[in-house]
Amino acid sequence: MPIRLSERAPDAYSFPLLIRHLLHSPLATAAGQEILFRDRVRYTYREFSGRLARLANTLKSLDVDLGSTVAVMDWDSHRYLECYFAIPMLGAVLQTVNVRLSAQEILFTLRDTDAEVILVHRDFLPLLGPLRPQLQKVRAVIVMEDGPATTTYPDWIAGEYESMTSGQSAHYEFPDFDEHAVATVFHTTGTTGLPKGVCFSHRQIVLLALSACSALASPAHGQSLRHGDVYMPLTPMFHVHAWGTPYVATMLGLKQVYPGRYVPDELISLRNREGVTFSHCVPTILQLLLRAAADGDELRGWKMVIGGAALPTSLAESALRAGIDVFAGYGMSETGPTLTVARLRDWPRNLTQQAELEQRCCAGLPVPLVELRIADSDAHPGSAGSRTGEILVRAPWATPGYLGNPESSAALWEGGYLHTQDIGSIDESGQLRITDRIKDVIKSGGEWISSLRLEEILSQHPAVAEVAVVGIFDPHWGERPLAVVVPRPAAPASIEAELRQLLQDQVDAAVLSRFAMPERIILVTTLQKTSVGKINKRLLRTRYSVG
Repeated sequence: MPIRLSERAPDAYSFPLLIRHLLHSPLATAAGQEILFRDRVRYTYREFSGRLARLANTLKSLDVDLGSTVAVMDWDSHRYLECYFAIPMLGAVLQTVNVRLSAQEILFTLRDTDAEVILVHRDFLPLLGPLRPQLQKVRAVIVMEDGPATTTYPDWIAGEYESMTSGQSAHYEFPDFDEHAVATVFHTTGTTGLPKGVCFSHRQIVLLALSACSALASPAHGQSLRHGDVYMPLTPMFHVHAWGTPYVATMLGLKQVYPGRYVPDELISLRNREGVTFSHCVPTILQLLLRAAADGDELRGWKMVIGGAALPTSLAESALRAGIDVFAGYGMSETGPTLTVARLRDWPRNLTQQAELEQRCCAGLPVPLVELRIADSDAHPGSAGSRTGEILVRAPWATPGYLGNPESSAALWEGGYLHTQDIGSIDESGQLRITDRIKDVIKSGGEWISSLRLEEILSQHPAVAEVAVVGIFDPHWGERPLAVVVPRPAAPASIEAELRQLLQDQVDAAVLSRFAMPERIILVTTLQKTSVGKINKRLLRTRYSVG
């Protein structure tokens, strides 16, 4: 018997899951709420809607059509939020360009997507200018200014964003189309090979926004995003939709604060002036904020999701002392990114301080509609339990493949599950714990050593500012652990000996295998980061390899 479908009236509206539908509720219930950019721009959701129409009319005048790619190179701003909506609402594709990539990598990403129009902040004109002759498919470049428009621009600039949009109509009838139409594209920032393009449809972004919203609204005690919160992103908007949160915040009609470039003192000042209560960032940004805070109360009451790298318990403890409701999230570029969020299930009762830290720092619980599995020894999906293996994922917003890269796409989805390349376990309550990245696990004489576990132990020393552990070539064991440590300014001269003793104590307590003791501990002044703020372990392995 065939599947049974609902009877439909001739004029029944099918309601495709399009990004434009995220605006219905805020425009109906929070039209007077504010969206602002630093201390320069402040307007309401009602005005935001008109600005979307003006941007759409501007792009249509440049022959942007269904399926056209419009690339954006900007700091976190109100303009970027407008692009998050207006470009895909046209049926075009928003490309968020990672401005921290090299010039040649940026050139590759713009060619890879066949970008036709580029919206670029004036800060990036020196970067884009030399590339412009090699971008034959680009028809127009619009410059974005934080202040008044410059009187003259290079002849390859079509005009300035505000000047071009202000003269357009504040009305545009955004069309309906297939919800599976591509809405956004960006490129992963792996440390090897060329960046890989990942695409997301309207349906995927809407479902991700709804799922993330329900997950963040459900905790009874903190770790939440709700009506009344004030949102400020601290993850670049070019990176994985700023973790999808601008779509969630807009759907909820929250006050939104966009900070431009990340300068810690200015972020704290803006946060306190505008009453920001919710943000998200990588651990490095949280460390910078904690160091920049002039007094203990400047950060109090700030809810902050930490992702992109493991959240060390020592960093979480420092954040809690500063009054930050800090908790981890987990995902990846290929999943848009949200998969899990940590939450305190028994707080404040029945939780010791250590148990609370562990719950806040683990990857957490899957958000609605996410299916997690741990691969067995043959890389096939297994069941939840204490066993450790590669984390496999299914979610309606997981990218179906890489742009123009069928071989990598097939490997990503081998066996019908998305392969995360992360090692972890799922306990009986559904909590996900990440052990390591497959490429970062140290394979030494038949032992698998977790770099994250060693980093967690070393970071507990009060004189350690940052630490990375990598495997370096060893002719006898294959690999041996190397710890690279950034000491705090007041670190004692004996810090290396103290760190070795800290590790030895863990070995003596049978917490750590003796094979996990690092071969060397190297003290440095800084750890180089990738374009999205993660420690560049590939570079460390290359620099310190003895092979």
